Amino acid sequence: MNKNEATTLQDYLRRKFANTNIRVVAMKMGDSAEVFIGEESIGVISDDKEDGDDSYQFRMAILDIDLEEEA
Repeated sequence: MNKNEATTLQDYLRRKFANTNIRVVAMKMGDSAEVFIGEESIGVISDDKEDGDDSYQFRMAILDIDLEEEA
């Protein structure tokens, strides 16, 4: 994933979630980018090019200890 794609995805996520603190940082190797809110990493976006279609998958792991902190 290149920097331009990461910026486009960042702009989309900021609009979608109404949160200007979202950052998308392209990883140096591969087809992925890391997603942050502030300084906290919340997930990974992967570029999925299959059958001529270009789409993206967002994966976010939620740990049980994170849920306990919020309660």
